[in-house]
Amino acid sequence: MLGIHDLWLFILSGLLLNITPGPDTAYILGRSVQLGWRGGAVAALGIGCGCLVHVTAAAIGLSALLSASSVAFTVVKIAGAAYLLYAGARMLISRPQMIAQGTSDASEIPLRKVFWQGVMTNALNPKVALFFLAFLPQFVTADAAHKALAFGVLGFIFVFNGTLWCLGLAAFAARAARRIRRSSNALMWINRVLGGLFITLGVRIAMLEAH
Repeated sequence: MLGIHDLWLFILSGLLLNITPGPDTAYILGRSVQLGWRGGAVAALGIGCGCLVHVTAAAIGLSALLSASSVAFTVVKIAGAAYLLYAGARMLISRPQMIAQGTSDASEIPLRKVFWQGVMTNALNPKVALFFLAFLPQFVTADAAHKALAFGVLGFIFVFNGTLWCLGLAAFAARAARRIRRSSNALMWINRVLGGLFITLGVRIAMLEAH
């Protein structure tokens, strides 16, 4: 169908990749502890939407452009690194009282902000674009009549399964962290850890080289 082969292997490989701990997992866990199930779920949905950007790009060939053009790669890399460094720095210098207020009113950290941070950490990461470009074609035949559609279907399956896993992770973390959310100091340090994670990811993206 659509030139897709070994779909079972694709799904299995995708699930293994999704459950491998990484920056996305850390972000979802951190927001789940801070804001509960809703915060973690919104973070997971944001990350899923960011991945969909790359799936769409792979389907229409923009990821191939990033792979072939060092200029395009560098532009995306600088934009992504700059955003992550900025977001991370803001988290690191956030005032303790702001975090403390979040223990009683989760609206102090708007869910739309949590969502868009999740989107941007993926959408502005050229490494994710190159991952989809390298991974998806392995399961599409060379003579497929509708390669773009095949890439889109595979990408949607990958993101859908990954989002389900992330939502489950958010629910587990939120349930396990009710006591932590009562501590303003704990929430402050979680915010700082997330800020450090963003900065580390930004530095890593800035150091990526086009191949």
